Amino acid sequence: MVGAAIVLVMFVLAMAVPLLGRDPGAIDIASRLQSPGWAHPLGTDDLGRDVLTRILYGARISLLVGFVAVGIATVIGIVLGAVAGYYGRWADTLLMRFVDIMLCFPTFFLILAVIAFLDPSIWNIMIIIGLTGWMGVARLVRAEFLSLRERDFVLAARAIGAGDVRIIFRHILPNALSPVLVSATLGVAGAILTESALSFLGIGVQPPTPSWGNMLITGKQTLGTAWWMSVFPGLAILITVLGYNLLGEGIRDALDPRLEG
Repeated sequence: MVGAAIVLVMFVLAMAVPLLGRDPGAIDIASRLQSPGWAHPLGTDDLGRDVLTRILYGARISLLVGFVAVGIATVIGIVLGAVAGYYGRWADTLLMRFVDIMLCFPTFFLILAVIAFLDPSIWNIMIIIGLTGWMGVARLVRAEFLSLRERDFVLAARAIGAGDVRIIFRHILPNALSPVLVSATLGVAGAILTESALSFLGIGVQPPTPSWGNMLITGKQTLGTAWWMSVFPGLAILITVLGYNLLGEGIRDALDPRLEG
């Protein structure tokens, strides 16, 4: 419940921030490096931009990256895992060996290598994170399909002439989504961390678009005199990732009857 509350509050703030009427890119040199106060609750940066406004707009970027990247990874993982688990034999062997090969590459360095050849735009980042994060979902779905494909309700569906596609997506997949939901929730936290790390390194979301990662790298230059430029974006990352991790663990506990008691 704590995780759900954190996620809900962050989502509402991110969606409602345009109602504040503040421009996250508005420069006010006269107000530069102001400490937290009434006019600017979280202070201002080296260009006089309001840190709170930029954090909230950065939340929109982080949530968008998290949802889209995890959505891409989940769709790919479900399709490949379902095919491997349902058909087995050569399809299972081929797809799982491909998963093993993908897992041999350090994901973050693979992302860095791909981005080096592309423009560091937010859409490229979302697609790349999604295309390099589906392996865990595929293995989860495969394991569930292997245990479900011989159940009585699947045999009954085959007996009445249901095709493979209908059996996979209508009968087996709905019963295999519990671990996928947990994995997707935790995956959002991972995608947010990855995007923040890429932006911190300067190859993610590019200024002046506010992102928690590029706010951290900007604040690092004035950490001794303007601590709020780094501390508050860092806390935003910490609290958001913690919220998704708590929510994922809570969903797992709620959906797994073996954990009761």
